[in-house]
Amino acid sequence: MKKIILILLLTLGFTSHAQVFEPVKWTTSVEKVSEIEYNLVAKASIDRGWHLYSQNVPEDGPIPTSFTFEENEGYSLIDNVVEEEGHTIDDPVFNMVIKFFEDSATFKQKVKITSTELTAIIGEVEFMVCDDSKCLPPTYVDLEFKLKNTTVTKDISAASITSEKESVIKSTTTNTPSEDNNQRGLISIFLIAFISGFAALLTPCVFPMIPMTVSFFTKQSKTKAAGIKNAIIYGLSIIVIYVLLGVLVSLLFGADALNALSTNVWFNVIFFVLLLVFAASFLGAFEIMLPNSWANKVDSQADRGGLIGIFFMALALAIVSFSCTGPIVGTLLVEAAAGGSQIGPIVGMLGFSLAIALPFALFAAFPGWLNSLPKSGGWLNTVKVVLGFLELALAFKFLSNADLVLQLHWLEREVFIAIWIAVFGGLTLYLFGKIQLPHDSPIKHISVGRLGLGLFSLTFTLYMLPGLWGAPLNLISAFPPPQHYSESPYGVGYMKLGSGDASQTEIPDGAHLMPPHNILSFNDYDKGLAYAKKVGKPVMMDFTGHACVNCRKMEQNVWVQPNILKMLKNDVILISLYVDDKRKLADDEVVESKLRPGKKLKYIGQKWSEMQTIKYKTNTQPFYVLMNHDEEDLNAPVGYTPNSDDYYNWMKEGVKKFK
Repeated sequence: MKKIILILLLTLGFTSHAQVFEPVKWTTSVEKVSEIEYNLVAKASIDRGWHLYSQNVPEDGPIPTSFTFEENEGYSLIDNVVEEEGHTIDDPVFNMVIKFFEDSATFKQKVKITSTELTAIIGEVEFMVCDDSKCLPPTYVDLEFKLKNTTVTKDISAASITSEKESVIKSTTTNTPSEDNNQRGLISIFLIAFISGFAALLTPCVFPMIPMTVSFFTKQSKTKAAGIKNAIIYGLSIIVIYVLLGVLVSLLFGADALNALSTNVWFNVIFFVLLLVFAASFLGAFEIMLPNSWANKVDSQADRGGLIGIFFMALALAIVSFSCTGPIVGTLLVEAAAGGSQIGPIVGMLGFSLAIALPFALFAAFPGWLNSLPKSGGWLNTVKVVLGFLELALAFKFLSNADLVLQLHWLEREVFIAIWIAVFGGLTLYLFGKIQLPHDSPIKHISVGRLGLGLFSLTFTLYMLPGLWGAPLNLISAFPPPQHYSESPYGVGYMKLGSGDASQTEIPDGAHLMPPHNILSFNDYDKGLAYAKKVGKPVMMDFTGHACVNCRKMEQNVWVQPNILKMLKNDVILISLYVDDKRKLADDEVVESKLRPGKKLKYIGQKWSEMQTIKYKTNTQPFYVLMNHDEEDLNAPVGYTPNSDDYYNWMKEGVKKFK
């Protein structure tokens, strides 16, 4: 939804060279439960800006944290490892609910001791961490739990696994992209809320109140200055009321609770139904009203005069206008809280109420402007109906969230886009006067503003049509399900080895085609290098991960640019090395780790991760290298580069040096 688009647009790129990050340190301790039962406690201290994934991650998601314990007849495990509550988000890249930890995380494994000679229990933890711009490959750390002294803790830092022989450069990051993104996110929430408040201002519940209220203050006040002062106090009272609502939401639920709630399947279904009800109300099926007794009680307090009376007049406006502002306020509160910020709802209500209150103060200061206001009429209902169509379209995004989490495939990409085409097509017909709803006035002619809005809606509807046949629809990429969640991930009628890409008549040994753009890619380093020598092209190494969020952003937003896509297909041989590949190495490839002396490499991903760390002194993904057939770098490697022009220039420079 909105927050996803904002995150994609505002996320800062952060590239690290010659840096090995160690954002997690582990300590162990033992808690005595009874004479024969103990809790093995492993605590992770996580650097600011990084997050550690839960033990329970859906299939095809990021690498979960997992614990293993050496077999020993002196003890037995009781149940599974228990973890803390953590944070839960609806990840826009993996399209699934994912749980993670920030700052610290504590895990406990209960054991039963069967031998008095047992002095320690040895285990291992595998984990993966990410921040807002990069992910690290899976890391393995040994854990030792001493039973004879339960107060002693052992500091087990990932630094201990670094081989002195390789002289890996250590560095800690001073950048905190998450803080920057949080600040930008709050600014975005404020701006969206302000625009929403302006939209609510133009509804029939609020707009007619502007001249009435301003006239009341200017006429009832003894001087013009007093009238202006009272109108300003009235506007400030409106702001206070809505901000208090945001404070109440934050205090009652907190950002974490609402964030977790917003990713819940049932919540998404309930909010889908709620938005359908709001949309039906805006379209004229019925009015949503708070009890009349509330408004009557507030009106009686408004007669008291003074500051208290002005405040209750503002409260009366909030209650009377609820049928128009309620749906917008509800949507804003959920979206602001889902952003994960404790003060998000407060900032949202500040922006919304400021847009509502501003006209009252301005028109009180300059009452002559009232004559320039358009007269109330049918156009106000038109604004309300337009908001109804928007609420209807937004409702299906919530239903789509639930469908994606459950992987039901009921609301796949084509169905979602078809629904949006129908909704905005209906809006277009309404704006052109071809459809009339219950509270509409007869239309003799269409105003220029309504015609312009209708043409915009028509253009948007036509823009979405190619999406039914596989077009990416970049302008709304955050709303519909991703392209792979589709009946035809390659597009209707598009074949893997067809569609005009003559250069890919056959797939070399060890290669495959990456959908939906059919980029030839190797996952085997040796086969990819051999093929590059055969065809006389440079190698582009892509250190990536199945669970790497920013790797997917690069592939979906940067690699698809025509000039870059052309180079990926024609000018380089792509070798994608997945550092989190959990397939086991062949027996003849199992060797001792150079970074963890005494340990064997078990997985393919460990092999590529160790290659990257040793050769390039960095362990973050994505990481891109252009090299010649002698395995020498053609230019300086780069990491996450969201600016497509910068990335294209980097590729162009390397290819030019190869030639």
